[in-house]
Amino acid sequence: MPVGQRPAYWREALSRTFSAVDIVLPDNVYSGTIRTSQLGSLRVATVECDGLYCVRNSRLISQGNSEDVIVRLQGRGVARLEQGAREVYLHPGEIVLYDMTRPHRMDFPEPQQTKSLVLPRRLLGLEESDLQRLTAIPIRPDTALGALLSPFLSRLVDTAQTYPSHIGELLARNAVDLLTALADERLGRRTGETPGADRALLVRIQAYIGRHLADPDLTPKAIARTHHISERYLHKLFEQTDVTVGRWIQRRRVEECRRELAHPEAAGHTVAALARRWGFTSAAHFSRVFRAVYGMSPREWRDAGSMCGVSKTRSEPLDPGLHLARPGAEF
Repeated sequence: MPVGQRPAYWREALSRTFSAVDIVLPDNVYSGTIRTSQLGSLRVATVECDGLYCVRNSRLISQGNSEDVIVRLQGRGVARLEQGAREVYLHPGEIVLYDMTRPHRMDFPEPQQTKSLVLPRRLLGLEESDLQRLTAIPIRPDTALGALLSPFLSRLVDTAQTYPSHIGELLARNAVDLLTALADERLGRRTGETPGADRALLVRIQAYIGRHLADPDLTPKAIARTHHISERYLHKLFEQTDVTVGRWIQRRRVEECRRELAHPEAAGHTVAALARRWGFTSAAHFSRVFRAVYGMSPREWRDAGSMCGVSKTRSEPLDPGLHLARPGAEF
């Protein structure tokens, strides 16, 4: 690519692989490669590049619909990540989680190789507060789970495209199980009482719920019947998420409504119609739940999304706080 076209081209490639980001490239960046493939409900990616600085800010978050968590293994080079009040420096073999629904900055000052899992955050079954406790904290390869997860993640990303679909789905579940175990360890929870088979079944049920959110008859009884288990057992499975089945369904529906409300097309539909589309039978109940979760009414969220949609048509500068550490510079 001609030098002048590289930033836009690379920005688009990274945005398609992860989520929308703004980037700054130093003049002496010559090459970059992204290899990506699907693994069940997960996406894997290997990124190699000479160096860059990228940021995902509130403007970009409001324009998109990403609900993903990134699990990134640092292969070569060093990197710096900022999310929330944390700043972490990553070295080869270290793993970090970060959340695409919250702003973050990443600085890659030298030639890099990273390997990543991109997974819907709902698969981890974590409350917002718990997820924030886990992001931007390095997982060292000399810890028990780090020593297990680092080579597994590296090999999984390298070989993802070679597996038949049913094997890929099984490996994706294993990866989610490992990440859930990691989260339990970091959050001080006990995992020994929950067999791996239960975790795999829970992930399948959560995926089933995600596919049937628009069905107003999506109830614990119906879910249990479909999966040939008792309602009591279904509720026991969800105990490990600290969220009831009903609350999980409600939360996922609210998330989808929030995503759709942010689109300019939502202006042509009433809030009540959108709520019904995602399984809410009462517009008033939906509005109360939405305000409790996001701190504003559905109409206020939609209006904010419409304002962001207008800004898409003009060129906007990067955040004034952006800076670029040149290759070879120290953090």
